[in-house]
Amino acid sequence: MPDSLTRSIANPPAALLERRFDLPSEDATLAFGEQFARAILKVRSATADSPNERFPGLQVQLIGDLGAGKTTLVRATLRALGHAGRVRSPTYTLVEPYSLATQTGALELYHFDLYRFSDPAEWIDAGFREYFDSGAVCLIEWPQRAGGLLGVPDLEFKLEQEGEGRVLTARAFSETGKSCLESC
Repeated sequence: MPDSLTRSIANPPAALLERRFDLPSEDATLAFGEQFARAILKVRSATADSPNERFPGLQVQLIGDLGAGKTTLVRATLRALGHAGRVRSPTYTLVEPYSLATQTGALELYHFDLYRFSDPAEWIDAGFREYFDSGAVCLIEWPQRAGGLLGVPDLEFKLEQEGEGRVLTARAFSETGKSCLESC
């Protein structure tokens, strides 16, 4: 596979915070998704309380092999944020949008799956950049397929199989991401 498709950022900056979470079962992955949803709401609420701040949004890159639990984690996060409908994997549609009612107003969340991209230029052609500048939460599976075009994420979640379970290594690259990670 070409090198541009195997990593997101050629020289990522140092993480502001890194944490490891052992997820020995699917239930543990679901519980982490719930924790993450609460962290998103907490950080978003903190900016809503400040008249000079606005929630900047959150870009979360989900890295892991097929079957690592990326979509399971997204589903758990959406459920904990109040989405009661079906949660589809956007493998074919590339993006699934969600508008979630929260105590601080509507929260836009976009779930991307770039697995089918064969060239980073497809990211540009798809016209997804506007989603990232709107104060939304963007959860991206297979971000490495966009090469370095996504830029530095707020959070990177790397899921790896370990025995019967998973290990999630989370890295924060922004203050917003750090605040979320501190709350998980």
